[in-house]
Amino acid sequence: MKRKSKGETADELRPEYDLATLLKDGVRGKYAKRYEQGTNLLLQSPDAVKSFPKRPI
Repeated sequence: MKRKSKGETADELRPEYDLATLLKDGVRGKYAKRYEQGTNLLLQSPDAVKSFPKRPI
């Protein structure tokens, strides 16, 4: 099976979708800093959850 060149694979978007209008308001790296910080999730055992009352966020 013959592979497609870059020029052939790059034009797979339907004609009704115009990349100029779809990407005009995009911001590159908008969430990059937040992604680098990671997460601070903590999984608690059911016994520990019972010890602390629920509070609204």
